[in-house]
Amino acid sequence: MALAACSGDGGKPPLETFTAEEIYKRGEYELEVGNPRRPDTALYYFSEVERLYPYSEWAKRALIMEAYAQHKSKDYESARASAQRFIDTYPGDEDAAYAKYLLALSYYDQIDEVGRDQGLTFQALQALRDVIEQYPESDYARSAILKFDLAFDHLAAKEMEIGRYYLKQRHYTAAINRFRVVVEQFQTTTHTPEALMRLTEAYLALGLTDEAQTAAAILGHNFQSSPFYGDAYALLKKQGLAPKAKGDSWLASIYRQVIKGEWL
Repeated sequence: MALAACSGDGGKPPLETFTAEEIYKRGEYELEVGNPRRPDTALYYFSEVERLYPYSEWAKRALIMEAYAQHKSKDYESARASAQRFIDTYPGDEDAAYAKYLLALSYYDQIDEVGRDQGLTFQALQALRDVIEQYPESDYARSAILKFDLAFDHLAAKEMEIGRYYLKQRHYTAAINRFRVVVEQFQTTTHTPEALMRLTEAYLALGLTDEAQTAAAILGHNFQSSPFYGDAYALLKKQGLAPKAKGDSWLASIYRQVIKGEWL
């Protein structure tokens, strides 16, 4: 007997008359073929599998599909809840890695939607790290590593965005604090060369030439082919200066680490 597209209405047999497998497969059909852009119907069938056959193998499959469908519909909070429920109920199951990955994605896929709020980015990083550490041999770990790097880069990008704003407003100390975070905490990201150049610019604006020269020296040591090094070099040259480690600032300490090969 084919399962109808709705439950028990219009004289159709109630779902109780169908097997767990039949209800589950109807949910799959609705998700993939019926109306994939609106997974509400699919979610209904998956939840009914859980309700009617709570201890079956199909109920377990239905729960992971609920998390997937909720994520697909961008109901991230519900997706997290379903994924976490799967992890709590079936911690040793082979799909636990996928549930953990879906949970991480529910944070990661919101990163570009939250403006300057970094909270979800940090949560995404932690959840992605969990996938990498707990399931290192899985395909999900490999994907999580790529997304971890992108999320990490995103944090650095936000610091740069705020730092540039402060620099434009001539709030040089506030700008330096943001660029310093990038250099010290996000040095493996693509934003480090610009952060060093902006530090050169900000320190020159404050008349702190030792720090400006040192920032440019670090930039030249690690990113000499970067256009940002050319910009920093030009800024110094205008004042008769050159990239060179000077003084005993936090940048001078980093420069010494660079020379010893302990940084970057």
